[in-house]
Amino acid sequence: MSRIETEHHDGRSDAAPGGYANQRRPGELIFGAVLVIASLVLLWEAYGISGFDQLSAPGSVPMATTGVMAISAIVIFFRDLRRSRVANETLSRDILPGKVIVVALLLTGFGIALKPVGFLPTSAVFLIAIVRMLGRRGWVWTLSVSLGTLLLVWFVFRIVFTVLIPAGIVPEAEIIQAFRNLFEGAP
Repeated sequence: MSRIETEHHDGRSDAAPGGYANQRRPGELIFGAVLVIASLVLLWEAYGISGFDQLSAPGSVPMATTGVMAISAIVIFFRDLRRSRVANETLSRDILPGKVIVVALLLTGFGIALKPVGFLPTSAVFLIAIVRMLGRRGWVWTLSVSLGTLLLVWFVFRIVFTVLIPAGIVPEAEIIQAFRNLFEGAP
């Protein structure tokens, strides 16, 4: 477990009263600008559904929702603009440390590789990397936890609930059929 660096943070949640009332954290302004842009793009897309012809038009609810989102994002962005930045925090240490970036990259790679490579090998590599990085234990423990979890998840979803998952490079259907034949006594 990592502990809070007390020399630059008092340990309270920033969302809780008493966190940072009149200051903005590193990256907060850029994140706010991205939210403003994204909400305005979504508002434009919602307007494209049916325009603003009638209150009961198909695009009314999406426009109302994204309108509230855009207004909220703009208000928060301009509020943050007026605030001073917290002096003793950095983006790389306190907001977006290296492990968070690595996990985000691994998740992105998982999403890209899932369909062409398949669920089993992609999940195995992902789980082994994550458990090894975050667990800080030996390879026996890492492989046991990762592959045991993968087999349990695969069994529950693929065998019990018969959810179709991307097979990719693993001949999964043939393996399952071979086990069925083995237990049914078929040649």
